[in-house]
Amino acid sequence: MLELNKIYCMDCLEGMKLLPNECVDLTVTSPPYDNLRTYNGYIEQWSFEKFQAIAKELYRVTKQGGVVVWIVGDATINGSETGTSFKQALYFKEIGFNLHDTMIWNKGGFSAVGALKTRYAPVFEYMFILTKGKIKTFNPIKDKPNKHSGKLIHKTKRLEDGSIKKGTPYISSEYGQRYNIWDIFPQRQKGKNCHPAPFPEQLAQDHILSWSNEGDVVLDPFMGSGTTAKMALLNNRHFIGFEISKEYCKIANERISKIQSIPSNEKPTPVESSIEETNLLDWLDELLEVTA
Repeated sequence: MLELNKIYCMDCLEGMKLLPNECVDLTVTSPPYDNLRTYNGYIEQWSFEKFQAIAKELYRVTKQGGVVVWIVGDATINGSETGTSFKQALYFKEIGFNLHDTMIWNKGGFSAVGALKTRYAPVFEYMFILTKGKIKTFNPIKDKPNKHSGKLIHKTKRLEDGSIKKGTPYISSEYGQRYNIWDIFPQRQKGKNCHPAPFPEQLAQDHILSWSNEGDVVLDPFMGSGTTAKMALLNNRHFIGFEISKEYCKIANERISKIQSIPSNEKPTPVESSIEETNLLDWLDELLEVTA
């Protein structure tokens, strides 16, 4: 039996086979994107057949009503996007998952991937929200400023025959529920020998808050630099993770070792991170370098 709040340095497919059925409330992860990163040479072990086996294990270990957040993008090869992300989403449906939502992560900038002479700059990735049966937990984040805050709103609803039905008027609150396009800048790691594609901490945290509750178990089968584990602990969730690279395991364990166990009645204390947010000026500098 594997322990909670621990990162196992092993292939996630072999690791998940050691987990019991329906033991995970939420998975937040990002698999390798085609051939866009080498991941210390381990990209050679990645294939669609390997993905299929991992997807089946994710379905087995996910609780009824649980969620898998699968964040993925596509490579462009010989002038065409691979469409791997769509193939994966359809396969998840084929084995029993519901495609609950197709969310977009708008990164607000781009790296030097692809040819800007023939296409617009790629600035987003897909976030497929997959559920096993009817979704159990949804804690919507309400941080979208309402344009008509404090005003009386006359709600209407369009019926199937095209007619309009008036609803009960209400006073608009200051903030409304966020849309399914999230604007979050990527993050970079400081120093050498760092993970090539770290999660933004806010991205991991917002999904953890949205689709799980305190005390739940959060899985990341591609743990990388440990962002999912860190944000799970800081938000009073348990985690379990797998990472095949010993180098990345070391980075991840160093990050989470700085976090003390958090009593349920206390707020987490932020810790210094080895990852920093990329600001807009940095992205503009990169844009100028690429297009110069």
